[in-house]
Amino acid sequence: MYVALLIMHFFRIFVPKVSLIHKIMLVLGIIIVLAVIVIGYFISTQRSLVNLDEMCKNALSQIEVQLNSRFDAVIALAKTAAQYAKHESETIIQTIEARGGGNRANSPSAINEQSDLLTQMMGRLNVVFERYPELKASDLYKEAQEGMKQYEENVRMSRMVYNDTATKMNRMVRQWPSSIVASMLHFDIKDYLKVDEEQKKSYPNLDEAFKK
Repeated sequence: MYVALLIMHFFRIFVPKVSLIHKIMLVLGIIIVLAVIVIGYFISTQRSLVNLDEMCKNALSQIEVQLNSRFDAVIALAKTAAQYAKHESETIIQTIEARGGGNRANSPSAINEQSDLLTQMMGRLNVVFERYPELKASDLYKEAQEGMKQYEENVRMSRMVYNDTATKMNRMVRQWPSSIVASMLHFDIKDYLKVDEEQKKSYPNLDEAFKK
């Protein structure tokens, strides 16, 4: 309404010779063009936000799959070590099953928490394997370490995808005028995934990292 009045006032001052009907038609035409531009921007921004949101969800899902695989690998290693260090191995298995294996890692905070848990449990397992060289020389240990190295690389890539996508989405959510669309559609700022020193390196040496 206010836009229409402003446009009418503009024509009244600067285009006095145009008839009232023509003025009204011009005003309606301008309003329609502006409406089309606004609606087009709204739709385009909504699609961009949905696309970024889905990319974030997909990256988190990929990390969750890798976390579950690593949980299984750590439990398998703990069961192997149980023949030499039963108490330590059972404690590790119980801790993982209680705090990690049964929980969904479908949010940045949950993924960060479970990654910290896995690093802690692997550190404790590594101490056990260091005490028994024959265990460390076993095929299962070598296979598990190779699997974890691949896990680290997959997670490193998924973390990069997630954090980069979250940055783009957070800019749209916070910057004007896309922030208006984001607020109307209830898109919120995304949390970031923590990246520690091991994950900043390409193909980290896990044996050395877990000794720290």
